[in-house]
Parts: sequence; structure tokens; C-alpha cells
Amino acid sequence: MISPSRPAEMFKRNRGVRGPGRMKVKELRPESKVDVIELTIRQKGETRDFSSRSGSTGKVADAKAVDDEGTEVSVSLWNDEIERVQANDRIRITNGWVREWRGNMQVSAGRYGKLEVLH
Repeated sequence: MISPSRPAEMFKRNRGVRGPGRMKVKELRPESKVDVIELTIRQKGETRDFSSRSGSTGKVADAKAVDDEGTEVSVSLWNDEIERVQANDRIRITNGWVREWRGNMQVSAGRYGKLEVLH
């Protein structure tokens, strides 16, 4: 078993995984990378506008999601992701990130990752 204190090894074992072995919510650590995680959206919050430090603007919405073990995590949906993702959708985030905000873990595809709605 890989120790959670060794995140680099944990992420390596999940690279390119499409079945068992993808990351679980309990394995997520703040300020770290998410190779592959699949979640089911339970609830989607209100859309709000944002302005970044660099001056760009857009839209963001928070959603609540669970993994296949039923563990909940927040998901940040950005711009076009907001319209693509609905409650009860199954999603896959590849090459995303995890942050802690106000004591809660948040997962996002971010600028360089990919969010897919699975059918």
C-alpha cells in the first residue's frame, strides 16, 4: 500500500488509468495535482462572475460531487463547463488540481486539465 504521505507515487500509479485505480476523494491532498478522478455531480450552485489578478474575466460555479465510495467533494466549474455539467452527470477530470478553500477540498480541471461528461 502506498502511503498518503508519498503523493508523487500515488499520482504515478493513477496516470492514464481508465478503470479501477483512479483517484478517490480520500486520496486528494490540498495544493496537489489530480491525474484522473471520476465523480457524480449531486448539486450545482449558482453561477457568478470573477475577475482574475491578470485582468481576465469569466464565470464560475461550485458543485457538490461524490466518488464511487460516496465521499463528497466540491468541484469548481469554469465558463463553458457550467453549461455542460448538470446534476446527476458523471464526470472525469484529467490533469486537474485540488485546493482547500474555507476548510473544504475543491477539485477543478483548471486551465490545463480536461473535464469530460461521461455517458
